[in-house]
Amino acid sequence: MKPWTTFLFGLLVLLSSAARGDVSPEAQVKQTTQEILALIKEDQAVKAGDRHRLMELVDGKVLPHFDFQRMTRLAIGRHWAAVSPEQRETLVREFRNLLVRTYANAFLTYQKERVIDPTVDIKPGRRGQTADDVTVQTIVKNPGEQPIMVDYDMIKSGDKWRVYDVIVGGVSLVTTYRTTFSQEIQQSGIDGLVKLLKDKNQGSQTPKSDAK
Repeated sequence: MKPWTTFLFGLLVLLSSAARGDVSPEAQVKQTTQEILALIKEDQAVKAGDRHRLMELVDGKVLPHFDFQRMTRLAIGRHWAAVSPEQRETLVREFRNLLVRTYANAFLTYQKERVIDPTVDIKPGRRGQTADDVTVQTIVKNPGEQPIMVDYDMIKSGDKWRVYDVIVGGVSLVTTYRTTFSQEIQQSGIDGLVKLLKDKNQGSQTPKSDAK
């Protein structure tokens, strides 16, 4: 539970700040860290355990800065070529909704058990094969707990930086889901995976939005 909550903290700091491509992701993170951390600490609805408000915050402030098309394709892996356009659209949407629900639930559970007062150290980005591909490294610290490394693989799309993978304590989000998705596809096919995601999201209070 704790790594995924740490991931949420890091996302709130990083992704709200790194949306504009005219400034480096590292610079944007540094400029807005205090603003986002204040939001976590001061939003009365979130502090009171309002799940709907938290899901709105994650859905509206964080996830629009993901490249969910790329993330879903990487998570599906070699099976992606066999996925129809309609199935792809559904998979991207349901994957997005799954993350909103998962992290909102993790945060609220964690919040009940611990004092939340995180700080985030930003490390210089590690460039990939091109200037438009970068890994931004952060260290998330909460009092009384071991710091956790959270890395973000980002790619520049147009004038925006978007995240396509997150590595928490050395564990890749995309790789973790790829294992789960591959097992389901082998057992029940693409339609089985679609059903699995829909079943997991059924009944959640995820705000509706475009999965772009």
